[in-house]
Amino acid sequence: MARRYDPERRDRIIDAAIRVVGARGIAGLSHRSVAAEADVPLGSTTYHFASLDELLTAALRRSNENFAEVMRESEALADPEADLAEELAGLLGEYFSGGRGRAELEYELYLAALRRPALRPVAAEWTDGTAELLSRRTDPATARALIALMDGICLQVLLTGGVYDEAYAREMLARIAG
Repeated sequence: MARRYDPERRDRIIDAAIRVVGARGIAGLSHRSVAAEADVPLGSTTYHFASLDELLTAALRRSNENFAEVMRESEALADPEADLAEELAGLLGEYFSGGRGRAELEYELYLAALRRPALRPVAAEWTDGTAELLSRRTDPATARALIALMDGICLQVLLTGGVYDEAYAREMLARIAG
């Protein structure tokens, strides 16, 4: 049987890993579960990702990129006249508008870095990239404080089962952005 050229296979494996983590958590992630979800041979997952940490790193990077892209595309974040706190609160609102599933998945991947040191640089990439983006509108220390507050608000919503309160977020972000 001839080998089939499949240039999208690696991406399908990453997407499948994200779906597996979303459905079963990180504890449910294995090369076998991802291969089944991606409908690829088991050997394909180990060919592209020698370890689960490599696979989680790729999944976290993809998840980070989704929100980072939304922030980069925000015209208001680039506009020095726009209300920074209002825009950030609105972006968080959009983040939660699709339900908690995506946010839970992304934070599970993000927090996996606590126990998996291989993921820490990827978690830091998101923070550094977002801080760089926000530093165009404010100083670097304030940018990091805004990120910390956004993370804290997201975690509180996810962990308490609460509802995202955009007005509260806007007010708190404005206090920091000052």
